[in-house]
Amino acid sequence: MTRWMRRQLPMGLYARSLLIVIIPMVLLQSVVAFVFMERHWQLVTQRLSSAVTSDIAALIDLIDLSPETISDADIIRIARERLNLNLSIEQGGELPAPRPKPFFEILDQILSEEISSQIRRPFWIDTVGDSDIVEIRIKIDGDRILRIYARRNSAYASNTHIFIVWMVGASLVLLTIAILFLRGQIRPILALAQAAESFGKGQKIASFQPRGAEEIRRAGLAFILMRERIERQIEQRTAMLTGVSHDLRTILTRFKLQLALAGNNPDLEGLNQDVEDMQSMLEGYLAFARSEAEEDLGNLKLSDLLARMEAEAELLGKTLTATMEGSDDVRVRPNAFSRLVGNIVSNAFRYAGTVAVDIRHGAKWLTITVDDDGPGIAEKDREDVFKPFYRLDEARNLDASGTGLGLAIARDIARSHGGNVTLADSPLGGLRAIIRVPA
Repeated sequence: MTRWMRRQLPMGLYARSLLIVIIPMVLLQSVVAFVFMERHWQLVTQRLSSAVTSDIAALIDLIDLSPETISDADIIRIARERLNLNLSIEQGGELPAPRPKPFFEILDQILSEEISSQIRRPFWIDTVGDSDIVEIRIKIDGDRILRIYARRNSAYASNTHIFIVWMVGASLVLLTIAILFLRGQIRPILALAQAAESFGKGQKIASFQPRGAEEIRRAGLAFILMRERIERQIEQRTAMLTGVSHDLRTILTRFKLQLALAGNNPDLEGLNQDVEDMQSMLEGYLAFARSEAEEDLGNLKLSDLLARMEAEAELLGKTLTATMEGSDDVRVRPNAFSRLVGNIVSNAFRYAGTVAVDIRHGAKWLTITVDDDGPGIAEKDREDVFKPFYRLDEARNLDASGTGLGLAIARDIARSHGGNVTLADSPLGGLRAIIRVPA
């Protein structure tokens, strides 16, 4: 029951806050209305009906006790002038057949009970409809019928709707004020959530200022400080590795110059290869440090990605099957995302002959699945291969240079977009790489 209620309730903070305000108000009004209907409305109606019935009983007693001294015309006049009742006395009449009892008609029930207890004679009443008149017929001595027309508000608390109107109207006013107040309090929280989500996706935050209640301001200030620390750390890391790369490039340039001056010496081929490997490793370190974070967001066509994959497959003589579902445009950092997808697909081409790419662009997520029939990666190593500088004994790595940064860079790019890269077994028998980022 708890899980079912949790699924039915809205997930948004604004909607839940409104429920916190609305539900107690509705419950309180329901209890008050029930008590009012059960006590006040019923009690007032019962007393009014009892008073009207007492007046009718007095008229019947007057007819029974003084048939010779008081005429029917005098009784009709007294009822009209003193009791505000219109009546007539019919000779040789019969009571109509009982009418169906109306549903939830308190006047019919109470008035019938009062007539039965006070007059104790056959009667017939008509309280149904929107008329302001209640008709009552009572059989008196012999075959005469006393026909009474009384005002409905004389026997019924007809102004109770005013209480309901005031209660509902006041509740709507209070609810409107609560909605406006909650919107003002929820808006800073939504702004903080949007800023955090944008920062998690690697997007630039235009202008975020903590607003709202003190606790929300403190959370916003903590977010700003956290963002500044992270950005400062990234800048320091980039600056450090850029400096190291620059210094090492200078030394490598000297090595290359000296090797070039040495001429074509077979003994120096290994040294030449080592210099090239060091150059590739430096480029890998620098790419991992930067993680393409300096690139701005832009639109990327997924069909262009597929076209480049197909061209690469044709060039390498590999078999590629590609499917795409959803919108062609996606908003990412184009160069970084192209590098992410391209590296994973190139890795599949390097170790497999058949590759299948499936792209599904939904309303919330973009999922790219790359399957191949290569050797794959053991399940126990699938998380370790994402660690920087980690290498397998039987290396299946995204970097041809063998620096152990390929998958680390791929996951870093995916996470900078607010997503992730995971590995699993492929139905083709090899490795499945799943790229999932927010759409």
